[in-house]
Amino acid sequence: TDAFAFASGLAAEGAALDLLDKDSHIIAVDDLYGGTYRLFERVRKKTSGLEITYVDMTDAENVRKAIRPNTKMVWVETPSNPLLRLVDLKAAAAIAKEHGLISVADNTFASPRLQNPLKFGFDIVLHSTTKYINGHSDIIGGALITADAEIAERLRFVQNASGAIAGAFDSFLAHRGLKTLGIRVERQSSSAIEIARYLESHPAVEAVIYPGLPSHPQHDLAKRQMKDGFGGIIAVRLKGNINQVVAKLKKLQFFVIAESLGAVESLVDHPAIMTHASIPKDVREKSGITDGLIRLSVGIEDLADLKADLEQALQD
Repeated sequence: TDAFAFASGLAAEGAALDLLDKDSHIIAVDDLYGGTYRLFERVRKKTSGLEITYVDMTDAENVRKAIRPNTKMVWVETPSNPLLRLVDLKAAAAIAKEHGLISVADNTFASPRLQNPLKFGFDIVLHSTTKYINGHSDIIGGALITADAEIAERLRFVQNASGAIAGAFDSFLAHRGLKTLGIRVERQSSSAIEIARYLESHPAVEAVIYPGLPSHPQHDLAKRQMKDGFGGIIAVRLKGNINQVVAKLKKLQFFVIAESLGAVESLVDHPAIMTHASIPKDVREKSGITDGLIRLSVGIEDLADLKADLEQALQD
């Protein structure tokens, strides 16, 4: 029924959190974007007294087990950043509704082209429009979308009161990006599945994590709740120590080392020292974000060029 554009994805997250009263409890997925974790742990715990419990949502029943008297919100990412774990959207939304909790789904990785959490019962969908929706690495933005009229009215008030709105020119560029979202995501998804298959058999690779591969433990769920592809993000565990891994990344030519994702150009990220560096090392490693993990964001370049770039970089 309504959508709200913000100056950044984190500004959108902040507005969603402003729906909660002081000292509320949130149940969040344990494989969380580093910026979200930082906002939760280092800002809102102190300023709003929020309590956050991180749970493994690959089993949605873990959400039910974590509910407390002051629980007010369920926060998911699916696929998650960077380990591409999935949450059963229908099951998680049903538990939230059963207990009167606001459900928020960060849909940035899938984009609206591949997945629509509102159709599975979620109250709010979050996007960093910086990523797939804009698609050209030239804005920072965020969005909240809801099908609940009461939540929409509350978000409208929060946005007006706090003021973190999207600028006019950024909005123009995001609108431009939306016009090509479908064709870009289709190309990125079709290239990503081929690259994932190629890397899965590469001797320098320990493991490939991609929802489109049968080896992904939640492949069947991905087929049920994602449509026409599995996205352009691939997580890869490389063999070797951190210095060897970083040396390989520096050899890449088409894949640019950068923290963002979802754009027309291919990017590579080392979560442990980049996007998720703000998460304590022991917490990172417990969740699976090890020094050998890299995250590829596949762009729209020629597939043969991308595979050749990976091949030359992975050679000893």
